[in-house]
Amino acid sequence: MNLNEFVTSAGEIILYNGQPDFSKLELLSFGAGDIWHSSFEQGYKNAFPELVYQTAVFFSYINDFDNLDECVSWRINPNQFAIRKSVWETLNGFDHEYQNIQLQALDFGYNALRNSAAIPLYIKNLFNENKIEKINISVKDRYVFYRKNFKIEHAVFMLFRKEIWNWKEWNAFFYAKNNFKKNIEKPIVKVRELQNIEGNPLVSYIIPTMLRQDFTLQLLDDLANQTYPLFQVIVVDATPQSLRNEELYKSKDFPFELIIKWQETKGSCRARNEAIELCTGDYIVFGDDDIRIQPDFIKNHLKILQTYKTNACNGLDIRADNQQQNLTDLDDKLKKLGDKRWKVGISQNFSNANSCVKTEYVRRLIGNDINFDGGYGEDSDFGMSLAKLGVPVIANPFSPNLHLKPPVGGYRFWGNQAKTVGKKRKQQPWELDNPVKWIKPVPSPTVMYGIVKHFSAQQIVEYKCKYFFLYLFKGSKAGFLYRFFRLPYKNIQFKKSLFYAKKLNEYGIRYK
Repeated sequence: MNLNEFVTSAGEIILYNGQPDFSKLELLSFGAGDIWHSSFEQGYKNAFPELVYQTAVFFSYINDFDNLDECVSWRINPNQFAIRKSVWETLNGFDHEYQNIQLQALDFGYNALRNSAAIPLYIKNLFNENKIEKINISVKDRYVFYRKNFKIEHAVFMLFRKEIWNWKEWNAFFYAKNNFKKNIEKPIVKVRELQNIEGNPLVSYIIPTMLRQDFTLQLLDDLANQTYPLFQVIVVDATPQSLRNEELYKSKDFPFELIIKWQETKGSCRARNEAIELCTGDYIVFGDDDIRIQPDFIKNHLKILQTYKTNACNGLDIRADNQQQNLTDLDDKLKKLGDKRWKVGISQNFSNANSCVKTEYVRRLIGNDINFDGGYGEDSDFGMSLAKLGVPVIANPFSPNLHLKPPVGGYRFWGNQAKTVGKKRKQQPWELDNPVKWIKPVPSPTVMYGIVKHFSAQQIVEYKCKYFFLYLFKGSKAGFLYRFFRLPYKNIQFKKSLFYAKKLNEYGIRYK
């Protein structure tokens, strides 16, 4: 492909195809993006929906977002796009083993986003030629995409879900299987050099905690030793009154405003929302109570956001081997990671244990959806909600934490009380007016709620099919018959989970 060159005022070369608005491209070159396109108006919005057979609902960017001027999108139009020359060369351009140039571009954009730490962005009106193209991807190319990018069982599942009695599907499947291999090594876009912090932004730090006051004090000591001083720390403590020490946080002075709020409501989502209301900083860092952080943690969150000119990032979460480990152990774990650590790009998940968001965007979301209290999935929901505002949430390898994960305490304490069924079960918030009786809903109803909230009905169907496909075939061969005869019960559990998820969705997003 012969691409044209545009040289920015900073001397960077941008390659392009089509006719972009060069004044816009100049401004974009100083931002987070590496690849830019206007493909939504050109027929590419939500193109290649067959990706669902692999990713189901476990890829935040399987659907393109609506009503935005800018957002993350990997669906590149090969005839109308721009890219940093350094990124094009790193990623080795389009893969010409595909017959169709449209799939070459989609494969390129998909891998850029998901595997190579490049940032592809849709920019409305960057290209003013809005000729609508018809996307025409052959069956063979579809299976080649699956063969080159995923394990073979995903292609088998697609064969099962498409037209298993269609010889064209089988022919394409064996063609791809016999002539191509999975690409294991993916090139990685080089991390940008972090720039010094501009101005003096104020940072608020939120810690929800329960039955872990000793861990919270340990984290407060780490926060007090930051090279970039925090402005404010808000601790929302849900430790029951009979088990708490209200004088503990007054035992020493800290170099920031420390606000202690004793939580009277239930749930970590409510706790974060109560803390958000008290935040007055320019940025909010979300943290768990059971982490350890290095002295440059806050400074590097600000540096990466200003360097990439974006408004949210997700830090590197390192799991401890035991709760006695410390920052020396964190250093050792980071050394073992080596070059694998150094990936920025768009974060593939969002964690309330380690993330930094500009307060303006937290306010626009109001806070966490409390429908997730008592379960799981609030982190992913918050990250997805930011993405739907058009915010590129980037991965930040410069601000790691050591996650201690103690076996007791924390907000899961309430949820753990609901592991029983029957009369002894303690009702959870997501049960609303329909308490669980003798059959526990599986998967987690709150996780299912997040799926119902953000994905289409057809994608939920594909998720269910894949859920049972994996349940049946991923276990041991010896246990296959047991799993097969247990399918009706598993289906009842799944339907109950979906029932609660739909009820929560009908109830609507709540913040209090």
